[in-house]
Amino acid sequence: MGSVADDISEKLESEIVEGILPPGTRLEEPALAERFGVSRTPVREALQRLAASGLVELKPRRGTQVLNPSTVRIVEMFEVMAELEAACARLCARRATPELIAELHGWLRKCESAVHDVSAYYAANRGFHSAIYAGSGNSFLTEQAELLHLRLTPFRRQQLRVPRRLRQSLAEHAMIVAAIEAGDDAAAAMAQRAHILIQGERFTDFMAQLSRGDAKLQPRSK
Repeated sequence: MGSVADDISEKLESEIVEGILPPGTRLEEPALAERFGVSRTPVREALQRLAASGLVELKPRRGTQVLNPSTVRIVEMFEVMAELEAACARLCARRATPELIAELHGWLRKCESAVHDVSAYYAANRGFHSAIYAGSGNSFLTEQAELLHLRLTPFRRQQLRVPRRLRQSLAEHAMIVAAIEAGDDAAAAMAQRAHILIQGERFTDFMAQLSRGDAKLQPRSK
């Protein structure tokens, strides 16, 4: 059930971000269930995920409506995310155990094996970042990073569709792990911050390409 809800959520978030479903559009569970050929349960779960990301608003007895997060607002969120993740990486470099280093290398290998598949890469990327959050050893910081990561999920996923972004992201991950493994907290924080800030830049690149009708974006892989 989770994978079905994931597929529906990912499809709808792309249509919202790309303007296919403009702000104000009402998303009705019965119609979506018919469209995707599923029951209403995974549709309801998918809409709840979109609401958690701020893309839609769930209104009791009034259905679900597409919202309109501005590009400026999204960039601001990426800026805050960059500082939260930099703090996580800095603490992670100070407190990393051999087990955590091995886990991060494992996530690197998973990212590398998925480098030609946006959806698979994002899943591995999610695990990589969560490992760094947990590795900070600060539960409050981990919670806040996870919450904002959830809000930014649609935009972090979409920026991976910019040409050559997957390879670049993988190289950035390798730099972060190297700094953490070396115990260099300043370098780890700097690499992590730059990694998130460039995601915001690549998201705006992606939106600019959409506005030009650029057909050279990486295809979505399933």
